[in-house]
This record gives sequence, C-alpha cells and structure tokens, in this order.
Amino acid sequence: MIFPSHLKKDDTVAIICTARKFFPEDAKPAIELLESWGLKAKLGRTIGKDSCQLGGTDIERAADLQEQMDDPTVKAIWCARGGYGTVRIIDKVDFTNFKKNPKWIMGFSDVTVLHSHLNTLGIASLHSIMPFTVPRAPEEVKETLRKALFGELIAYEVPSASYNRNGKAKGELVGGNISILYSLLGSKSSIDTKDKILYIEDLDEYLYHIDRMMYNIKRNGYFDQVKGIIVGSLSDMHDNEIPFGQNAVQIINIITEEYNIPVAFDFPAGHQKDNRTLVLGSQVEFEVNETEVSLKFIK
Repeated sequence: MIFPSHLKKDDTVAIICTARKFFPEDAKPAIELLESWGLKAKLGRTIGKDSCQLGGTDIERAADLQEQMDDPTVKAIWCARGGYGTVRIIDKVDFTNFKKNPKWIMGFSDVTVLHSHLNTLGIASLHSIMPFTVPRAPEEVKETLRKALFGELIAYEVPSASYNRNGKAKGELVGGNISILYSLLGSKSSIDTKDKILYIEDLDEYLYHIDRMMYNIKRNGYFDQVKGIIVGSLSDMHDNEIPFGQNAVQIINIITEEYNIPVAFDFPAGHQKDNRTLVLGSQVEFEVNETEVSLKFIK
C-alpha cells in the first residue's frame, strides 16, 4: 500500500465537487479550519457550479478532479460533499500521474467510490468529514482529521455494544458506504476484502434494501475471508407499511453470524456528528470485548 506524503505547514488543500453542488460561501468554515492548521485552501473550478443537483457537469467535475490530482502544488484533495455523482466521473479520470505522486483524498459517503478505486490501485485515503459537515463536526472529530493529515498516529477506544461479537483481528482497513460498495460490485473499482478489516455504514435506506445489499455483498464473497467487520452509523432507516421485522443491526448480525470474526457496531464513523477519521489502506489492530472496542492504526 502506498501512503501519500503527510502534510506540513503552508501546504495547499484543494476543495472540489465530485458529487453534489457546493458554493463558495459554504466553504468558509472548512477554509478557516485548514488555515487554523497552517494550511492553504484552494477552491476548485467546480465550487459554485450548478448542474441540477451536481457541482457541475460530469466533464467539469472530472476535469476539476484531474486538475487537482495533477497539480504539484496541491498536496491533498478534499471532496466538498457526498450525495451522488462520483461514479459518473471515475472512468473519466486518468490516474497515471497520481499513482506516481499520490496525495490524500478525503471524504465519506459517495466518496466511497474514490476510496474503493484508490484501494484497487494500492493507494491509501482518508474516510473523513467533508467541508459540508465541518460546521456541525465536534472539535475532537476535526482533530482526528488533522492528526491523520499530519502523520500523527490515531487510535480509538469506544464502549462496546451488547450485540457486538468479541474477538481480535489485524489487517488492512477497507470499506465505506454500503450502498456504494454494493453499486461497485463487478466493476474495476470493487475492493478485495481477503484478510482485511471491513468498515461499513449507511444512511436513509429502507431496511429491506439494507438486507438485499448485504446479501448481495455476501454472495460476492466479501465476508468469506474477511478478518473483522466494523459497522459505523446506520442512520435514518425506513420501513415499509408492512414492517420488515428486523432493524439494520439485526440484519447485519444475522447475515454475518456464520463467520467466526469480531464484529463491532455503533462505531463513531459515518453519517453522524461523531465521524472520526479512518485511514483506509492502513494496517490496523482491531479488538472487541465485553466492555470496549479498540482500533489502532499501525500502518
């Protein structure tokens, strides 16, 4: 796994749209945060673009991502927000130079498209808050992104949920949004989970759809040789008039119960205020016991 260079004072971070639209006035909190860390912010050409719900046309968004990837003065790329749209541009981007000179790409939700594609190329990335979520992110969550960008090791210890499955595992951390992972199955951006720790989360889905996606992920072998599963937030789930009969935690627990691996729910990452930074591609030590869930990034 290739890790981009960590940032230092006066480095430049580009803020761009790969999915939904985002405007310059909305970027002010993120710019102020970067500047408080001694960094410089550069707004990409897509900031302020408006093409239906997207931050510019597919061509414009792909061109902006390409420009920031190839610009040697830009040391990291921060996707402004998620929603939908990154999959529409991923095949329009040339990663040839980026593979030689990688830089951190940051974000979550729809940015799982980029995280997954980068993982297939052997390049680490940061599952983190985005400029859109900076205003409501707690200071300690922002600090996890700063630490990751500047190369400070991060580790998390959180209370264990009663429905967790205990155990220890060590491996490479991969994953992201369930809906996106599901949508990438069969494509060249689909990740390999063999001997890895899989992180998943989702938002605003019907329970039967969570069930369908998880079964398809299972049928595609994602759980066959995985070493552990970390489940982040499962927020704002919906049910039908005829209840599905299981909540999202129960669905995932039932589908994964045959595997003798540690599984942790309610991990502080995903679509919630407590969205701590995860270094995807990093080697981690993962432990679940009766009282605590521990995740240590060891690279």
